[in-house]
Amino acid sequence: MAFVYILACGDGTLYTGAAVDWKLRLKEHRNGKGAKYTRGRQPLTVVFLRETSDWSDALKEEARLKKLTKKQKEKLIAEFQAETAALTETVGV
Repeated sequence: MAFVYILACGDGTLYTGAAVDWKLRLKEHRNGKGAKYTRGRQPLTVVFLRETSDWSDALKEEARLKKLTKKQKEKLIAEFQAETAALTETVGV
């Protein structure tokens, strides 16, 4: 199992990445040990997260997402957040 994620950066840009442990990777980004791109672009917020079956699939999905325009990514993020909100309401979290 692995994950693909999109971070919203403090400067309004989006960063797409892949990780086996997304929580650890987010901590690395926030501590300046992640990607060079995210350094100095705090705060960083996870706005999209998708689980994949394995690392290979995560890398393929990351590459696909990186090719999207910012507008396309924003649409994907909005859909993800709507799904997450609906799930939260259903579960009662």
